[in-house]
Amino acid sequence: MENKKIKILLAEDDPNLGTILKAFLEAKGFPAKLAVNGVEAHNMFLKESFDFCIFDVMMPEKDGFTLARDIRKIDKKVPILFLTAKTMQEDIIEGLKIGADDYLTKPFSMEELLLRINAIIRRANLDDASNSQKTFFHIGDYTFDFSRQILAYKGEDQKLTSKEAQLLKMLCDFTNEVLDRSLALKKIWLDDNYFNARSMDVYIAKLRKYLKRDSNVELLNVHGKGFKLIVNETEKEQ
Repeated sequence: MENKKIKILLAEDDPNLGTILKAFLEAKGFPAKLAVNGVEAHNMFLKESFDFCIFDVMMPEKDGFTLARDIRKIDKKVPILFLTAKTMQEDIIEGLKIGADDYLTKPFSMEELLLRINAIIRRANLDDASNSQKTFFHIGDYTFDFSRQILAYKGEDQKLTSKEAQLLKMLCDFTNEVLDRSLALKKIWLDDNYFNARSMDVYIAKLRKYLKRDSNVELLNVHGKGFKLIVNETEKEQ
């Protein structure tokens, strides 16, 4: 991933946090422009080209949600990450419905911010043509044919439902990395609400049951973040 090609528009009204975030992003190879309110950010977006947006929700003159709606009128695809002190489910859903790719609740660590940014960028890349070519996966002693929705273990086939196959494919795309819960919900269920989250937990449990025959394969819950498909290939390489 070429981080230096990704230019970020950062809108944050807290001058101290904004300065720290801008410095951190640039230290990680992301050129960044800082706006102190929604109006300034909107004007910057009109005048310059940006590849990624990070918007604080609570800002003067124009809040993050309104700013995101305005940006979506200009560019329907640019990734948007919300920074919010709010934890209300309604606010989270509103942001996702606007077309945001993710949200991060304050306070947060810089490491988590970088993880979210890279996850969104990676998902955007997976939505390209290269993504459609990746339909067959090796998961330890299992093989997974996404196009046929078949998970096979030593010649025994398990037919998957559409959502099981979609979820397993996302987990495979993020093998040995954390698949963010909200990203999976938005991509597969199209809405990050409580009921869909419970539904996804059921599908995760089913996939974990399907994969339990190989001790080198684990499907873990990562508390507060999402899920991680771990494939240990050490024994096979010896």
